[in-house]
Amino acid sequence: MSARQLTGLFIGLLVLFLAYDSVYTVDARQRAVLFQLQKVEDADLSPGLHFKLPVVETVMTFDDRVQLLDGQTENFPTADQQVLEADYYVRWRIADPVAFYRATGGQKLIATDHLSSIVERGVRDAFAAHSVAQIVGDDHDQIIGALLDSTRDQASQLGLTVTDVRFEHIDLPADFADAVYQRMRAELGRVAADLRARAAEAADKIRADADSQAQVILADAYRDAQKARGEGDARAAEIYAKAYGQDPEFFRFYRSINAYREAFHGGQDVLVLQPNGEFFRYFGDASGGAKKR
Repeated sequence: MSARQLTGLFIGLLVLFLAYDSVYTVDARQRAVLFQLQKVEDADLSPGLHFKLPVVETVMTFDDRVQLLDGQTENFPTADQQVLEADYYVRWRIADPVAFYRATGGQKLIATDHLSSIVERGVRDAFAAHSVAQIVGDDHDQIIGALLDSTRDQASQLGLTVTDVRFEHIDLPADFADAVYQRMRAELGRVAADLRARAAEAADKIRADADSQAQVILADAYRDAQKARGEGDARAAEIYAKAYGQDPEFFRFYRSINAYREAFHGGQDVLVLQPNGEFFRYFGDASGGAKKR
C-alpha cells in the first residue's frame, strides 16, 4: 500500500471518528451535561439527538429515575438507654447534575456512600433524642418527617433530592425485648386497674343515687297511699254514720253479717261462745228478735 493510500485511509478514519464524536443522543430517562474543556457548557439538554464539537466538547449522562438505597441493619441507642435494631431505605434521584458531578465526579457509588452516612447519622441522632415508646408510638411519623427534612437539606449539597425515608423494621434486641415487654405489660396493668377502680366508683355512685331516688319515690307513694286511705276511711266513716243515723237497726244487722263472714270464712274455725250472746243476735232471726234479751 502506498503512502498516498495510507494517508487517505487515515484521513477517512479520522473523518469517521470526528463524525461519530459529533453526534449524541439523550434518553428520556437521563439527564445530560455538555462540557467544553471541562467547563459546563449546557446542563439542560432535552431528550433526543444533539450535535457537539468533537474532541473539544464532551457529554456526560446521568440516570434521572428514582433510585433506591437500602441501608444495613444496625443498632441505635435510644434516650431511655435501650438499643433498637433498625434498617431503613431511602428513595432519591439526581436533581442537579452539575452539583452531582462536582460532588461525586459523577460516580453513583460515591453518592450512595455519602447519602448512607447522612441518613445513618440522622437516624442515630433521632433515636438518641427519643424513647422507645416515642419511636414506635405516636411520635413515629413526626420523627420520620424531621429525618426526611434533615436528609433533604444535606443531600441537596450533593445535587440529590430525597423523596422518601422509611424504616423497614425496628426491633428490640432479644436481650432487652422480654424486659421491655414485661414493663409495658405491668404499666398497662396499672392503667387497667385504675380504669376499673374508677368505673367501680362511678357504678357505686350511680347505684347509691338510684337507691336514694327509689327511697324517695317509695316514701312519696306511701305518703300518698296513706293520705288516700285516710280520706277513704273518713269517707267510709261518714257514710256509715249517715247510714246508722237513717236506720240504726239495719246498720247493726249489716255489721253483724260482716262479722259472721269474717268469723266463719275458713270452714274449719271453732268459736266457743254462748249461743244466746249478743254476737248471735241476728244468727237465727233476721229481725234480731229471736236472740234478743
